[in-house]
Amino acid sequence: MSDAGSAQVVRSTIPARIDRMPWTRFHTRMVAALGAAWILDGLEITVASSVTSVLTEQDTLALSSSEAGLIATVYLVGQVVGALFFGRLSDRLGRRKLFIMTFGIYLIGSGLTALTFGQGTGWNLYLYATRFVAGTGIGGEYAAINSAIQEMVPAKYRGRTDLGVNSTYWAGSILGTLIELVLLSELNHNLAWRLGFLLGPALGVVVLFVRRTLPESPRWLAMHGREAEAEASIREMEADVERTGHTLDPVPDSAAIELKEAPQTGYLRAFRVMLREYPTRCVLAASLMITQSFLYNAIFFTYTLVLTRYYGVSENSAPLYLIAFAVGNLLGPIVLGPLFDTVGRRKMISGSYLFSGVALALTAYLFQLDVLSAATQTVAWCVIFFAASAGASAGYLTAGEVFPLEIRGKAIAIFFSIGQLVGSSGPYIFGALIGDGSHRERLFLGYLLGAGVMIVGGVVAALFGVDAEGKSLEDVATPLSARG
Repeated sequence: MSDAGSAQVVRSTIPARIDRMPWTRFHTRMVAALGAAWILDGLEITVASSVTSVLTEQDTLALSSSEAGLIATVYLVGQVVGALFFGRLSDRLGRRKLFIMTFGIYLIGSGLTALTFGQGTGWNLYLYATRFVAGTGIGGEYAAINSAIQEMVPAKYRGRTDLGVNSTYWAGSILGTLIELVLLSELNHNLAWRLGFLLGPALGVVVLFVRRTLPESPRWLAMHGREAEAEASIREMEADVERTGHTLDPVPDSAAIELKEAPQTGYLRAFRVMLREYPTRCVLAASLMITQSFLYNAIFFTYTLVLTRYYGVSENSAPLYLIAFAVGNLLGPIVLGPLFDTVGRRKMISGSYLFSGVALALTAYLFQLDVLSAATQTVAWCVIFFAASAGASAGYLTAGEVFPLEIRGKAIAIFFSIGQLVGSSGPYIFGALIGDGSHRERLFLGYLLGAGVMIVGGVVAALFGVDAEGKSLEDVATPLSARG
């Protein structure tokens, strides 16, 4: 330990100690506790989509179609606000405090939604307020959880783990679809929709208790001058490894990095750092998040409309096709995830984007020829999004790992928000193109637009991708606190 001006300089081996660990029960417990948020997010979105029409019934909330549609919009706006607000707090207060706080906010917001007991303007405002609160909690989760996983998982597992966790959104989507099919068919609709919104809080309480047992990111602690706490946190992780019978090799002092506590960084300074020092990485992260968000929002939120208006699928049967679509999205990151750590980030991200873009263009051509059925269209979507889902999950991985630790939470929040804001135009554009289902050529052009967007994302990844596989985060992006 030495003095450099007024700042204390510390030599730390914590990053090297984390990256030399094998996979243990600790990592499994951490991934399960943090990844549950994405399951609940998928469940939340699916439930909200499933009950939209139910909430327009006179014996429920008697909403108009536009009022019911506004529920999803308010939730997505809440996600953007939450990501930006809590993303900064994640860098300032720590990952652990934030992934406990934001999850609690989500549980409260979702639970309060089910308590919308009346009709009229006042109750509608209450309903939108609760959806906004739930959205802010989930939005904050994106920054805190992705940061924590990237900083606490050994380098050789970082890619597959982050992809796998983000893919669990689709497990929640499958679960939500199955549950709502049962609830809406077996129970009174006024009870069924409330139980749907209570599912997340009921399942989440257990997860919240597990999260409380997780330590703070040792990297974050060390780089904020809290050496004693950082040492205690890393020792907790190492002790868990040793309890499994593994022997950890000592880390030489040559693997240490010198750190001095950096000043608090707001969004303005974060923007300056990113744009001045990492301009191509900014283009990369923005491109990945915008392109995948546009495609997913466009296809996912108009999925049922395409099936019912072009293929004659009944509204009661449409959710079954959605399950198949979700399975493809769930399996993509899980199956392909290890390749992002071995074949490499640049090759896999660009390849998954380019493949999904070309496959969507081919499917669009077959759609225009009217040679697809509901089943073959769904199979095509499953293949397309098997690859696209892996690439989309890698967007969150990229937005975090290619920037310094001190601004990692804010970087994820910024690019997530940009992606959501631009991507939110997708459902509106595709909804207009679908219309009453009588203009197949218009939707064909829409699919070509989606394909072109993904191909652009793939080209940007090929040109500006960062070969971060197997590397310590500090080698990918030198911390601001490790600079002179």
